[in-house]
Amino acid sequence: MDRYFTDRHHQELRQEVRDFAEREVRPRIPEMEASRTVSHGISRLIARQGWIGVTIPRAYGGMGAGHLAKTIVIEELARVSGAMGAMAQASQLGVAKIVHFGDEEQKKSWLPAIASGECLPTIAVTEPGSGGHVLGMNTTAVRDGDDYVLNGSKVFVGNSHVGDLHGVVVRTGPGSKGLSAFLVESDRPGFRLGEQQPAMGLHGFSFGELIFDNCRVPASNLLGSEGDGLPVAYSSSILYGRANLTAVSLGIHQAILEETTAFCQQRRRYDAPLADLGSVKLKLGQMQSRLMTARLAAYHAVHLLDQGQSCDAELMNAKLVNVESALDSARDAMEIHAASGLFTDRPLERYLRDAHHIYAPAGTSDIQRLRLGEVALGAQKGSWSTKLSELVRMEPVAVM
Repeated sequence: MDRYFTDRHHQELRQEVRDFAEREVRPRIPEMEASRTVSHGISRLIARQGWIGVTIPRAYGGMGAGHLAKTIVIEELARVSGAMGAMAQASQLGVAKIVHFGDEEQKKSWLPAIASGECLPTIAVTEPGSGGHVLGMNTTAVRDGDDYVLNGSKVFVGNSHVGDLHGVVVRTGPGSKGLSAFLVESDRPGFRLGEQQPAMGLHGFSFGELIFDNCRVPASNLLGSEGDGLPVAYSSSILYGRANLTAVSLGIHQAILEETTAFCQQRRRYDAPLADLGSVKLKLGQMQSRLMTARLAAYHAVHLLDQGQSCDAELMNAKLVNVESALDSARDAMEIHAASGLFTDRPLERYLRDAHHIYAPAGTSDIQRLRLGEVALGAQKGSWSTKLSELVRMEPVAVM
């Protein structure tokens, strides 16, 4: 099925990432699970493979391979480690803001460093008091000569504690035209990180707090013009966030099915493999069907994005279908494993915990349903994919 959308280059890229993930990431999972904190070493190692630059044009040192290739990279990392799939997808959000809104000097300064793995970028929009209500943010930037001075905080920032360059959307004036976006280096005076809080899953990944206390950045760090903050925030979430999180869910879903089928073939009941039981086969068949449907939705959406076609609804649906189906399959897998699924000697409980983390970012399932309801009624509010379509046609993937 996936070969309808992928070619030989995509298949080679998939094998390359899968081999790396099995060799370099899987052995580190016990340490990440035990420490429950950000894994700097493996995050940097992944970045040095060049995969964070998968959508960066070749002119700036990237792969120029497009969103389908990006989906494959994230999916294969998440198949082994949801945390490292999340790390890669969060970095891609940071890439988006520069590719789409950076001026030529900003692109030349940062994109080659990101593509080579020397720099890990982030995007920071959410605030403690506003959540997903972007226009409710209160973090400010005030012009002071040739600089801007930032004050406030951001939360749930992917790669918060491993990132080098933060794309921060702040308020420079009132209303929807009063948001602006800045590039803030992690070593800027007045910038600091909040204490990383242990979470239910995605151990090894950080999504924490950024604090700005009279943090001064040069005006040249402004992305686009004053007032462009809302497009930066929405395009990063709608075009990249939904697609990227879809890919993480897809990778976790694949891992759930593989683990469960292996368990059913190994575990014996009534003098036969568990897989021989009709009731178990029914659940496995349902999981297989969900996974096939989820992958089709995911690949179709990013294929349209790569072709420069309007695909806001397809991206919404892809995240909805993938998140919900991965959670449903995780619950079915837990029923098949029974008590065996509750212990950490098998990875299923990790997959279930990690899958829950993909539910809220870039809009919960109810948000996706709400927006899809507006599509059904013909009441959708514009098309972000159309607005940025001129930037999504990429060169063929160059496999390292």
